[in-house]
Amino acid sequence: MSTVPISATDSGQMRLDYLNLLITQLRNQNPLEPLDNNEMASQLTMLGQLEQLENLNGNFAKVMTATQLSQAAGLVGKEISFYDGEAQAAVSGRVDRVEVVDGEVCLMVGEAAVGFENILSVRD
Repeated sequence: MSTVPISATDSGQMRLDYLNLLITQLRNQNPLEPLDNNEMASQLTMLGQLEQLENLNGNFAKVMTATQLSQAAGLVGKEISFYDGEAQAAVSGRVDRVEVVDGEVCLMVGEAAVGFENILSVRD
């Protein structure tokens, strides 16, 4: 499983863009028909909900990584068969260690980094 986390910079930029859009909307509104207070409160509430969802997504990604690390640690020392994309074939080897490579938990078999999705079988 591969995830693309939203970084704090992306989240901060999204918040800044949203607030800039809201300020532009307020500056360019018709003075005879100003933005309704309820509508403005609704928009600010939606921004808060978006931030909460981003935080929840980030926390979920951390829990998922911790769970995968725990599962992977249980496979250290075991022999696995896995699909090697470079060799275009099934390969077997003993899991030496666990590493996080580009945000993904990988089982290291020699120099090969094996993701969970490529494991075909596990033997003691």
